[in-house]
Amino acid sequence: MATQPPKTDGREARAIDSAMELRFASDERTGPGTATGYAARFNVWADIGGAWRERFVPGAFTRTLAHDDILAVHSHDKGRVVGRTGAGTLTLRQDDSGLAFENPLPDTTDGRDLSVSIGRGDIPGMSFAFIARRQEWNEMVEPPERTIFEADLIEITYSAKPAYSDTSVGLRSLDEARKERRSQNFDAAARRVARKMTVDLRSRGVTSKA
Repeated sequence: MATQPPKTDGREARAIDSAMELRFASDERTGPGTATGYAARFNVWADIGGAWRERFVPGAFTRTLAHDDILAVHSHDKGRVVGRTGAGTLTLRQDDSGLAFENPLPDTTDGRDLSVSIGRGDIPGMSFAFIARRQEWNEMVEPPERTIFEADLIEITYSAKPAYSDTSVGLRSLDEARKERRSQNFDAAARRVARKMTVDLRSRGVTSKA
């Protein structure tokens, strides 16, 4: 197991199949309403295309929620912003289950369309984009398991077909972890050889000179 693989600066996307709800401020439907649900789940293993399994630990988004301006967008399109934490139009919070969101949808074409699609069940879940900052790979199992302890959250996305993508970034991270482990094993083997040679020399009464 690699205890802390090298950091990666690559963006990845994941999907979550979690039902959303619409909430309205009054009985009168005067606007698109507020979308609520989960953008990510904690301690839930996800199969990433059969290449590895992955989970986020509770608190994985603590730093990013405190410092970053995170977007809510329509269909992975940053030109179709429907909320952002910096403007107070998107609220994100962590609980024991995962990363919950609350997004008052704007009274725009995208906002109204999303309200109808969520209400009809045409949008079954969310996707989210992130950059892994602190992680661990376990290759003692097959497929390997990746645990993400800290991640920067870039956006959450309403999508008719939520799906993971950008797996090449994760695969590069796995390859880097394997290289680091091989290097660590080589260094440990070299130290064992050096210790053995020292013991052998001492047993024959030979000591090293400064």
